[in-house]
Amino acid sequence: MAATSHTSIKSRDGVSTLAGRWPLLGQRRALVVYLIGIVILDLAAIAVFATSAEFRWSDLLTFGALMGCGAVCIEATRRLGMPAGVSRDLLSAWWLPVALLLPPVYALFAPILLQVLLQWRVRATVLYRRVFSSAAIGLAGCTASVVFHRMVPDPGVLSSGGGLPILLAVACATLFALLNTALIAIAAHTADPDTRWRDVLWDRESVLLDVVELCLGVTVAIACGLNLALLILTLPPVVLLQRSLLHAQLQAAARTDPKTGLLNAAAWQREADTEIVRARRTGETLALLIIDIDHFKRVNDTHGHLVGDQVLIGVAATLRNQLRDYDVVGRFGGEEFVVLLPRADIAEARRVAERLRSRIGRMAVPADDAMITVTISAGVAIMSLHGDDLIELLAAADLALYRAKETGRDRICIPAVQPARPPTPNPLPPTNPPPGPTTS
Repeated sequence: MAATSHTSIKSRDGVSTLAGRWPLLGQRRALVVYLIGIVILDLAAIAVFATSAEFRWSDLLTFGALMGCGAVCIEATRRLGMPAGVSRDLLSAWWLPVALLLPPVYALFAPILLQVLLQWRVRATVLYRRVFSSAAIGLAGCTASVVFHRMVPDPGVLSSGGGLPILLAVACATLFALLNTALIAIAAHTADPDTRWRDVLWDRESVLLDVVELCLGVTVAIACGLNLALLILTLPPVVLLQRSLLHAQLQAAARTDPKTGLLNAAAWQREADTEIVRARRTGETLALLIIDIDHFKRVNDTHGHLVGDQVLIGVAATLRNQLRDYDVVGRFGGEEFVVLLPRADIAEARRVAERLRSRIGRMAVPADDAMITVTISAGVAIMSLHGDDLIELLAAADLALYRAKETGRDRICIPAVQPARPPTPNPLPPTNPPPGPTTS
């Protein structure tokens, strides 16, 4: 869950609203209820397992060693920096061994300690998100721990190399990943019900990262069970993998707009140029849309910039959900978005633009005691009909957008195509008439 770039909003008289002081209250009611329910369930699990657990010095030593390794990974992350939008790490390499080797209560406490360290040392984000992340990870880890300890009463056999304990450890690590992903996905879908489930669950990259975390967690658990000192050998590879993962995410973040997650203007232009060159080579059609949110300044002035940011995020999510995977969508700046539609003719481009206008018009963003709705205007340009390169297409779509604004907003406009004039033939140079017959 990405943090927003503002932590407070102000009404027009300059007085901070309650939602500004408590950002959680500015979210959908269903989301607030869900988040609070998960946190309460986590606290209840801590109370139950803490009162029934037998704390031993060997378990405390193992827990401290694993949390120390997690702290080293966090410090390595801090040195590289972690801007908004970077969300994946490899801390499961330390949470999973806690769940597999120690009583369930430790799995509930582990994410709390590391999330506090992330908030303090790496990047401070909206507090309720840290709290919910700790609760979701803790509940998933506790469940995996309870299941594993029921099937393997003595976790020490995991280090004996037996096939069955290792297989059961892999199964419980998979259960941990499934539960954690499900809890986060439900929160994301509750925050934006228009988001498709496949967008908040897994993509190929997420599955690959989950498999890597699973393998690391089980490997670290086996090494830790053999000898606690072996953590010294497992730490450098995990740190190196974490830095590589973070570096890849930082590269991706450099291409995206931090507020909406869409391509930023420079990255969109590079992608669009590539598509235009391909369309020229293959002779395929291509359409370009410029989309602008109507009266967006009024939203900011009336409800504050935090609500304005939520409107931008909602519009961006709707664009992603309604477009094809290979369509190129980006934020051009302010409240303006650009979309490139490969292989779309004028009829298809108009149909897509109308669908986007209709879906965004039905979108609602909560603000105080009201729901904010917005409309969009869009200009459409078609390659070879309105221009042959990106600059010409942008200029044509921008003129169409201007006409949509001038004629009442909440509409789609397409540039008028000037009929081609037939070429004027060059006049022949005048010639002297031949002399007539002379008479004498």
